Amino acid sequence: MSVQASTPSARQSELLEKAYAYALEHGLADLSLRPLATAIGSSPRVLLFLFGSKDGLVRALLTKARADELAFLRDLGPARGIGTVVGRVWDWLVQPQHRPLLTLWLEGYARSLVDPDGPWAGFARATVDDWLAVLAAAQPPPTRRTKMGEAQRTLALAVLRGGMLDLLATGDVPRITAAVRAQVAAL
Repeated sequence: MSVQASTPSARQSELLEKAYAYALEHGLADLSLRPLATAIGSSPRVLLFLFGSKDGLVRALLTKARADELAFLRDLGPARGIGTVVGRVWDWLVQPQHRPLLTLWLEGYARSLVDPDGPWAGFARATVDDWLAVLAAAQPPPTRRTKMGEAQRTLALAVLRGGMLDLLATGDVPRITAAVRAQVAAL
């Protein structure tokens, strides 16, 4: 059970921001409350009070990561054409300052697949739905409602996600960007 109120307190918001910065740097896999609390100027007891449990804190961190992702997607603006959106998303993904967020997102995504009942529950599915909605909005309405439109969105998402995984693994921006651009031209 989470103690988290619908409107978080100023202290809870402050600690969540600090914990998020910590998670971006250190990841979530081996997250331990004591080192986290020390690093952010709190105590494990305060974190448990504010977030209900370690799982509650992890859920809050993943919610924050997803909110950052959604803010970026909203900032894409009214670009029309799925190829344009894929290109703009890729340009954002390759920026080095986004690697910590991408790594955190990937960790949450993977953990939600192997631990579907844990604090990661539903994270992968929700992010897929988020991205598919953005890609659908970039398609003309008649295309959007077809199986071919759905397949096109799925392919675009697979290209972005595969490119992102390869980028995180190798850092080879020119090679992967060339592959993504080739696929964008086909869209």
